[in-house]
Amino acid sequence: MRRFEPAGVRDALLAWLVSVPVFLAACAVPDGGLFRAARFRDVHIYQGYAERFLDGALPYRDVFVEYPPGAFAVFMPPTAFGASHYNAAFKSLMALCGVATILLVALVLVELGASRGRLAASVGLLAIAPVALGPISLNTYDAWPALLTVLALFLFLRDRELLGAGALGLAVSAKVYPLVLVPLAGIYVWRRSGPRRVVLGLAVCACVAAAIVVPFAAYDAHGVASSFRSQAERGLQIESLGASLLLAADRLGLYDAKVVETTGVAGRNLSGSLPDAVAVVTLVLEAAAVLIVWLLYARVRDPRARLPLAFAAAVAGFLAFTKVFSPQYLVWLVPLVVLAGSWVAVALTALSLVLAQVWFFHYHALFRLAWPTWLLLARDVLVLGVFLVLAGGLARDQPSRWKIRIPSRSKTSRHSGLRRNQDNWTAVGRGANRSA
Repeated sequence: MRRFEPAGVRDALLAWLVSVPVFLAACAVPDGGLFRAARFRDVHIYQGYAERFLDGALPYRDVFVEYPPGAFAVFMPPTAFGASHYNAAFKSLMALCGVATILLVALVLVELGASRGRLAASVGLLAIAPVALGPISLNTYDAWPALLTVLALFLFLRDRELLGAGALGLAVSAKVYPLVLVPLAGIYVWRRSGPRRVVLGLAVCACVAAAIVVPFAAYDAHGVASSFRSQAERGLQIESLGASLLLAADRLGLYDAKVVETTGVAGRNLSGSLPDAVAVVTLVLEAAAVLIVWLLYARVRDPRARLPLAFAAAVAGFLAFTKVFSPQYLVWLVPLVVLAGSWVAVALTALSLVLAQVWFFHYHALFRLAWPTWLLLARDVLVLGVFLVLAGGLARDQPSRWKIRIPSRSKTSRHSGLRRNQDNWTAVGRGANRSA
């Protein structure tokens, strides 16, 4: 296992300690934030699942649950404080997840050798992020899988590959999106430790995920499968990029959009043959975007230094073309973009957060296809821009296709003052002196 430099650890802890009160204060700013009674999004649904579970109603069998089994790890603890305090306890738990995420981000930056300036700026951005995220920062459970993905990244960079695989498996059990990170982790381990270690890591990842899912599936496998299937079969959700393009066409009089409320899994979709076709196209584009990230990362010159960038690019590609894009999904992206090292991507992400919050309290206007349509489209285009910027960063780190020719001794000896050591030229040709 790699050893931390004491000075780096001190810098990370100091930055984190300074950021914690700023983060907690930022969590209290939005409506529905920390120390506020108002609740938004899905907290009441989480509480209903947890309380019915305690009353003996089994999730997935007696109660339809739209979330993966790993979500119950954060649904259940707030019940210890009583039904009247569930809201406050859940928000506090999500705030703790945010605090832990900031600490892990600081430690990852130290592991990557980041400067003190970058460390302070990155931690500071995460500390004030709840102001831009708004109510979704604490009123959804997305901070939990976001924490687990950053934990997995940290463990991989620390050469704790099996623990990293376990953390990734736990993240997958809580939310499906970390699946796009599993191949990246496999590539990283393959290039550093070989194929056998990859197989072992995949086994650990699968076993941890199964350890969470199987107990629920043991009493009703059909119910668990129905939950996953209901998510996969959802139509073109109104906030996705494909839907926002159709909504913009509707505003321009080029298309007649129809918004319908879904059953089972709560949400609003566009109905009709064209939205159905667009949903299929976006799924293909989503798969292509993630695959491009995998292929680019497989060829980077320094897989360790570029792993955070690859993680961020994969999640951004997943979100850019997903057919279901709720505002809280941006919680997954924020810490990874900060770690990616692209301030352009950070700026685009920040703008997308602000735009998402503008219409957050005007959802009915969005469902009526009114003015929020244009802000929605801008948000989705910005997320697409984040993906393009991050994928471009991976593309620029590809090895050169052209080999440097090694001049012969006879030719170099004729040029006084310009002769170079042949061994050095050979080292450059083999990439020994290439920058990471």
